[in-house]
Amino acid sequence: MKTFLDKLFKKPSQAQSTGEMNVQTTPLTEEQLKVVTQEPIPMHPQQYLAGCGQSNGLQRDHNEDALFMMSTVVADGKSDLPFGIFIIADGMGGHIHGEAASQAAARVVAKYLISKVYYKLIDPNPEPMDESLQETVESAIREAQKAVLRYAPGGGTTLTCALTLGDQVTIGHIGDSRAYFVYPDGRTQRITQDHSLVQRMVDLNEITEEEAMSHPNRNVLLRALGQADPVRADIQTHQAPRVGYLLLCSDGLWGSVPDAQIHKIISNAPDPSLACHKLVEAANAAGGPDNISVILVNFLGQ
Repeated sequence: MKTFLDKLFKKPSQAQSTGEMNVQTTPLTEEQLKVVTQEPIPMHPQQYLAGCGQSNGLQRDHNEDALFMMSTVVADGKSDLPFGIFIIADGMGGHIHGEAASQAAARVVAKYLISKVYYKLIDPNPEPMDESLQETVESAIREAQKAVLRYAPGGGTTLTCALTLGDQVTIGHIGDSRAYFVYPDGRTQRITQDHSLVQRMVDLNEITEEEAMSHPNRNVLLRALGQADPVRADIQTHQAPRVGYLLLCSDGLWGSVPDAQIHKIISNAPDPSLACHKLVEAANAAGGPDNISVILVNFLGQ
């Protein structure tokens, strides 16, 4: 018998599952899901605890980052699911309309996902979706591309967004803002691939990851919203950690604070909001060379 969600959300097509539409489904392995330091606390309904933080940094006089965070729960005893939309966009430095580009991209993606997915969840008699969640995220990013070209001509922005529903996380990504899973046993797993020149050089074994961090071309992007070529975003679907966090951040954080320090700050903070504040402080303590934006989501009751 089909559940409410089975009736509402379309399954990915065969083309998507084989990657023909640049969509990948990559669940974590059992070893990756194993957590040695704690067990999840059953919680009904399931829910997310989320926080965010942002700063101009110490070397910028204005902010070209934009973020959006929304978390809610729809519970009726039958289909009790948390739902969230989390977005970070980093306006491309040196462009006249970098700030306008990031703002337009974040708002358009948020509006699209709210209208196409969230309104379905709160509608007492919804029509089934004609797209899968992966297709919906992909369509939202295409709309963001149109908005950037219209409202910020000559500007550009990265975009990393997460649409979360229950224990499913669908990531849409273009540029070099990042998404990570952070586990309490010490692991920090990056789940996005930078669309940058230095990442391409690392992939070709021309430079190391350490050399990429200080390379003079580390800010050169190969893909971003606002480019004239047709936009091509990476779309992935993951199983959320049974115990752990989803972290989204601009390069103002990951380019300044090592993964081990990020993990330590998150593990020692009493809640995601304070963790984000501490992460921003750490990036500024490291020199704050760029705008800093961070969103942290804790999965509860998995």
